[in-house]
Amino acid sequence: MSDEKNGSLLYGLEQRIPPLPAFFSALQHVLAGLVGIITPPLIIGATLGLGEWMPYLISMSLLASGIGTFLQSNRVWGIGAGMICMQGTSFAFLGVAIAGGMWVKAQGGTPQDVMAMLFGVNFVAALVPVVVSRFIEPLKRIFTPIITGSVIALIGISLIKVSVLNWCGGEKSAAFGSMSNIALGAGTLAVIVVLSCAKNRWLRLSSVVVGIAVGCIAAAFTGQFHFSGVGEAWFRIPALFPFGFNFNGAIFLPIALVSLVCILEAVGDLTANCLISRQSIEDGAFRSRLKGGILADGISCMVAAMLCAFPNTTFAQNNGVIQMTGVASRFVGRYIGVILILLGLFPPFGEVLRQIPLPVLGGATMVMFGCVVAAGIRIITQNPLTRRDMLIVGLAFGFGMGVEAVPAFLSHFPPLIGNLFGSAATCGGLVAIVLNYIIPQEHEAAVVVKGSRDDRAESL
Repeated sequence: MSDEKNGSLLYGLEQRIPPLPAFFSALQHVLAGLVGIITPPLIIGATLGLGEWMPYLISMSLLASGIGTFLQSNRVWGIGAGMICMQGTSFAFLGVAIAGGMWVKAQGGTPQDVMAMLFGVNFVAALVPVVVSRFIEPLKRIFTPIITGSVIALIGISLIKVSVLNWCGGEKSAAFGSMSNIALGAGTLAVIVVLSCAKNRWLRLSSVVVGIAVGCIAAAFTGQFHFSGVGEAWFRIPALFPFGFNFNGAIFLPIALVSLVCILEAVGDLTANCLISRQSIEDGAFRSRLKGGILADGISCMVAAMLCAFPNTTFAQNNGVIQMTGVASRFVGRYIGVILILLGLFPPFGEVLRQIPLPVLGGATMVMFGCVVAAGIRIITQNPLTRRDMLIVGLAFGFGMGVEAVPAFLSHFPPLIGNLFGSAATCGGLVAIVLNYIIPQEHEAAVVVKGSRDDRAESL
């Protein structure tokens, strides 16, 4: 692939990359997405009283994410986008999963009954993206640059909030926002920015890994990092539906609706990935990537449910890593998948990464999530914005950021509405879709270019 086509990329989408730089690049993707993968099972497990099985849920989440990422990068039999599309546990399902689990507990169900019901329903709900992926051509009218760009930017803004919270030490930290936490995150960020701007490709490839390593060393010297061991289990054998399989239509409906909404976010992430990887978003190849990517999302969710992990989705974090490192080679996705699979099968590796101080991760992810916002803005502004476009984008951002800033806005709505519109990306995206249909298109007057003789005639 030519350098002209790759632009500023060190490795283009279809370029093979040597093992060592591929490993370093993959490790940075894993570090950027690790917290996002393990946090949903931690929250759901703690809320539903699944503490005894928490280590198993975390391991299976990592394993399912690895399998899904491997599928996305390889694009075999039309499954996958053929890009670095890291799969991770979706936060969008937190509300409906907790509500469904609470309903099972209220009926007298045990923790095993809760998991049998949730993972059974999730398995069936995974058919939603599988079916939708077959009809991506009619849906292309919905996923316009204005809509997908707004969704991507809102995803990035939401992620920046998470990054800042981690930078401050985590919501429940006793030293939240302390100067030591701020300095630790700032130092990590500074190292990453300096290395990512270097001309040496090895420094760019290892910028995130080196930055986090420097941050951990600094945290150890200042007493903010204490290694607490790797646990007792050295290898975890996965099993299919170990807690059984149950299904309930009342729990299925809200989860299926959230699955449908998550497709909008996935389309936004895939579109941004194409742009950053220097691929067209206007041709048939792009629509084929969307089709394969959404199909892989559905299959990844089915695999996750069988392994007793919560639904997966395409992460936006890896788009920021691609932008920083200049490595878009889809073959890196294979390395990411293998690393995540090993983390799932061998819990000590995941336990070591889980102990990275939150301020270090917050500082490291800030620049990546900022790049996600920039990618969304780039999509929105690829064509001149009309007054209609400005209105759609403005209201999408207004509603999305309003719900993100004041969640209590939806507190008196039915729980289903709260679950569907509870995130900035879904709320803003749905508002943009509705406005795109109800606001009439602007028809600009045709501009007629005349010769100098006509110009003189008009002036006369």
